[in-house]
Amino acid sequence: MQNPNGTILQLYHAGRLAAALRAFESLPSSSPASAAAAPAPLTAATYAALVSACSRLRSLPQGRRVHRHLVASSSSSPDAQLAGNTVLGNHLITMYGRCAAPDSARQVFDEMPARNPVSWASVIAAHVQNGRAGDALGLFSSMLRSGTAADQFALGSAVRACTELGDVGTGRQVHAHALKSERGSDLIVQNALVTMYSKNGLVDDGFMLFERIKDKDLISWGSIIAGFAQQGFEMEALQVFREMIVEGSHHPNEFHFGSAFRACGAVGSWEYGEQIHGLSIKYRLDRDLYAGCSLSDMYARCKNLDSARVAFYRIEAPDLVSWNSIVNAYSVEGLLSEALVLFSEMRDSGLRPDGITVRGLLCACVGCDALYHGRLIHSYLVKLGLDGDVSVCNSLLSMYARCSDLPSAMDVFHEIKDQDVVTWNSILTACAQHNHPEEVLKLFSLLNKSEPSLDRISLNNVLSASAELGYFEMVKQVHAYAFKAGLVDDRMLSNTLIDTYAKCGSLDDAMRLFEIMGNNRDVFSWSSLIVGYAQFGYAKEALDLFSRMRSLGIRPNHVTFIGVLTACSRVGFVNEGCYYYSIMEPEYGIVPTREHCSCIVDLLARAGKLTEAANFIDQMPFEPDIIMWKTLLAASKMHNDMEMGKRAAEGILNIDPSHSAAYVLLCNIYAASGNWNEFARLKKAMRTSGVKKSPGKSWVKLKGELKVFIVEDRSHPESEEIYAMLELIGMEMIKAGYVPKHSWKHAIVDHIDSDLFNEEMLAEYDTKTGVVYLWAKTLRKIVSNSTVKGNNQRDDSTPNLSV
Repeated sequence: MQNPNGTILQLYHAGRLAAALRAFESLPSSSPASAAAAPAPLTAATYAALVSACSRLRSLPQGRRVHRHLVASSSSSPDAQLAGNTVLGNHLITMYGRCAAPDSARQVFDEMPARNPVSWASVIAAHVQNGRAGDALGLFSSMLRSGTAADQFALGSAVRACTELGDVGTGRQVHAHALKSERGSDLIVQNALVTMYSKNGLVDDGFMLFERIKDKDLISWGSIIAGFAQQGFEMEALQVFREMIVEGSHHPNEFHFGSAFRACGAVGSWEYGEQIHGLSIKYRLDRDLYAGCSLSDMYARCKNLDSARVAFYRIEAPDLVSWNSIVNAYSVEGLLSEALVLFSEMRDSGLRPDGITVRGLLCACVGCDALYHGRLIHSYLVKLGLDGDVSVCNSLLSMYARCSDLPSAMDVFHEIKDQDVVTWNSILTACAQHNHPEEVLKLFSLLNKSEPSLDRISLNNVLSASAELGYFEMVKQVHAYAFKAGLVDDRMLSNTLIDTYAKCGSLDDAMRLFEIMGNNRDVFSWSSLIVGYAQFGYAKEALDLFSRMRSLGIRPNHVTFIGVLTACSRVGFVNEGCYYYSIMEPEYGIVPTREHCSCIVDLLARAGKLTEAANFIDQMPFEPDIIMWKTLLAASKMHNDMEMGKRAAEGILNIDPSHSAAYVLLCNIYAASGNWNEFARLKKAMRTSGVKKSPGKSWVKLKGELKVFIVEDRSHPESEEIYAMLELIGMEMIKAGYVPKHSWKHAIVDHIDSDLFNEEMLAEYDTKTGVVYLWAKTLRKIVSNSTVKGNNQRDDSTPNLSV
């Protein structure tokens, strides 16, 4: 090549950057194989063009080759000391910054014999562009200490560094310095400041600066529109976007449209979105990757998936982000089949799914029917090697929990190597939702010893399990941990602690924590304590709290009134309860729900006003549920009202024909009234229909381990010793003169085939001693031929007290 400088410069200025670099690489001394040859005589202008070409093409390998050629040519070039040329050094810093090599940019900067403001601005920008905001501010500070005046580019980069760090305080200092140095009115600095204030929640300050900009450019408009959209001021973002269009000085680009679509999606404004969609078609940006993806996402957020899909298919070359967005849109709506079709199309396009893709698909797997597809996705992500990604494994764990496959969820949990707080929260939530509170407590004991710190979600799950089991000691441990971890001031956690203390019967601790909260209390704090007092029959304390709450101007919510009505019900304050029920809607705008109506039914039924309770049920604006009928049925049993009991039981069985509690309570009513024929008929109907009474469950903590017991359960390794001890205790109770309730014989008869049972068999029953030995002997002969579950052979002289 006779004149390499002219050829390279001509190609560069023609915009043929790659050709200019190929011309450079054709030089004899540009390749490592000819390192011994004499360097080609290139000028500073040629080197500047080559470095700029590498910068614009983001080609780091070629940039390093040009840099090495420059250093090697420095001593023999007609332009002496090329390697120390400040302008070339600035170009190299810029190139390394744009090619994601900030350390190389800093090395060039440090080796420069002479620096100017451009050198400082270039190296600061190189660090900001590559996520080194802290280092960038350090360089900016060094620049000021060196006495070098910061130009608009250095100030703009410093402001952007503050934006990345969320350091508004330092950003204000840079702003003040810009004003002092008379650079505050420069457009680059003003745009950077608008972005900083807007992105960090100070939208008003950002908008004030925006309005002061005289000659706004596209960046000015884009900064404030994006700031409004990101900070939840969607309507303001759309208003500014409209002003930009009306002004007509600038045509919006894909980023302006992206922010506008995001604002429409956030407020669910399909109508605005369609208008802006039409505008994007006018500017031929609807097929743009960024604008098109934002448009598709906007329609998805507005629940118009058909339009979202059409907008997506119009994107000229959708990338992985675009595919993930549309797949996730269908997954969020639970449309697993459609999401899988899109997933298949994405794979056919040649793109490799990532963790976001898989997490989106797993999100769509809900319910037992989706378990099969969930397992297929599990296999596929293992094939992709994503089973080591903690976030993917967390989604997988949650998927199995949503599909009611807790054992698989536990397996995934134990296979995760680097468990984080999300992992623990997911498994704790899964166990709590599937009614395994004892597993929650076991996991908590392990979590407390592991590395991840507990957060309020973890503690709330543990408190929920503790309340379910009435495990007071665990509540104290959680409270102590929250205090140690600095979470005790969290209002939500404190409210949960109050609620759990109350449910465990420790009302003093609940009240103590309530008082400690002071001004941090909200309506949930008051309601939790009121409900706690009400459930344990402390009606006066509950109602006093309610009066105190009202006097402080705190408006009660629907939970508060449930506690108040429950308190009145527990102690028979019928008039007071009816009064509070009557003021709910007129004074507080709280429309009574089924729960409030259930409280009124309970209030009237407990007081023996069964007819009034039944009339109240008939006059309700909605159909009664099982809880209301059960309340009336239990009260009918208490007051021995057979007819009302029959009506309540029929109400329950009309809703749920297999509801065992209705049969059991009605049987008890018949037995209490001596109507044994109806009792036997109903028991036979239960067996014919396959209705079984749900077994009771209890637990006890022994030597740090939780022991769970189920009625008639023989699975415990020490069950024989346990039942033997129960019989001994029962005998001691009889000897001590204990008189059991009349339902003693019902509990025994519950396990006897109704065909073998009649009223005469209880003729020997003695209500004073509970069980007469002669009757027990007779009954045992019948029981030995019946289907008593878990019955063992015993000495006939000992009644079976474990039934």
